[in-house]
Amino acid sequence: MKQTLKYWMPYIIVAVIGAVIGGGIVLGTGGHFLANPLQKNQAVPPSAVLPPPAQLQMSDARNTATVRAAQTVGPAVVGIVNKAYARDLYNRKVLTEQGSGSGVIVNSSGYIATNYHVVANAQELSVSLADGRTFTGKVVGVDQPTDLAVVKIDAEGLPVAVLGDSDALLVGEPAIAIGNPLGLEFRGSVTVGVISALNRSIDIGERRFKLIQTDAAINPGNSGGALVNADGVVVGINSAKIAVEGVEGIGFAIPTNTARPIIQSIIDKGKVVRPYLGVSIIDQNTAPRYGYVLNIDKGVYVAATAANGPAAKANIRPGDVILKVAGKDANSLADVRTAIDAQAIGDHVEVVLERAGNTITVNVVLEEMPSE
Repeated sequence: MKQTLKYWMPYIIVAVIGAVIGGGIVLGTGGHFLANPLQKNQAVPPSAVLPPPAQLQMSDARNTATVRAAQTVGPAVVGIVNKAYARDLYNRKVLTEQGSGSGVIVNSSGYIATNYHVVANAQELSVSLADGRTFTGKVVGVDQPTDLAVVKIDAEGLPVAVLGDSDALLVGEPAIAIGNPLGLEFRGSVTVGVISALNRSIDIGERRFKLIQTDAAINPGNSGGALVNADGVVVGINSAKIAVEGVEGIGFAIPTNTARPIIQSIIDKGKVVRPYLGVSIIDQNTAPRYGYVLNIDKGVYVAATAANGPAAKANIRPGDVILKVAGKDANSLADVRTAIDAQAIGDHVEVVLERAGNTITVNVVLEEMPSE
């Protein structure tokens, strides 16, 4: 014990001297050293007071195009929650959330553009604005082929996003996605990338989509949100991403030049009016589904024509093979749909056919597609 005390004595003496010089008090019990607290009303040395935060004007380095675009468009991006009735464990009918997405206010009177799949089968829609207000939304109309829809809320004087010219986009320019990834908990999220490619053709069902490709992060919940350029105008409605293991940074948006007339038609008429050829056709991909074996190298096979429809009036018959529509090769259902969708109701369209080994050309007057 004595040897131990002798061993620690020099350190204790040094500690005591240091505490006394520093104005502290040494407490022997437990060997703790407590600094002497400031006495009441004792002034704090000026060197101990932190300066207030500098009130500087935002520099150009911080006030980037992304910041300005987010401030301009962000208030016009909303959250949309899709709700439907379901049975709980006690067989009671309860309103539950089916999913959530985003939307873009395109008219100050409460018209909101979004994706069809965001509002599909909804029995109630809850729309949350960037300012915190929540409204019940009503579906004005949908266009399933292009995955677009319009929702209306009972509000006036809302902030509006400007729809720009998507045809003027350049590959490599900044792309800013604004939406609500993974739900409203992350509402108003901003992600940044570039325009990766333009006019990406994707066949979904019988239609071919021309989409904008971007590497700005687009996650579930971003659907229906805004894709914005560096000028702060909306150039696309975010719609999808490739969700495959090992694939990152491939997202898609519907170009505004495609979306604008569809949105306007839904607002004006509650639906999209499209031209109609009036044929049921089969291509090489769909033939096995219907039990056909097509012995053709090109074109699409006419399985049936609508009674008194445009094709029937032009003498197109079952068994014909359509080779071209409006000057475009027709080797798939998507080819035909794309060619017809590019026309207007009442347009005269040349259709090149093969019939019994002969090539003939007929003139079809396109009509409005029936509602059913």
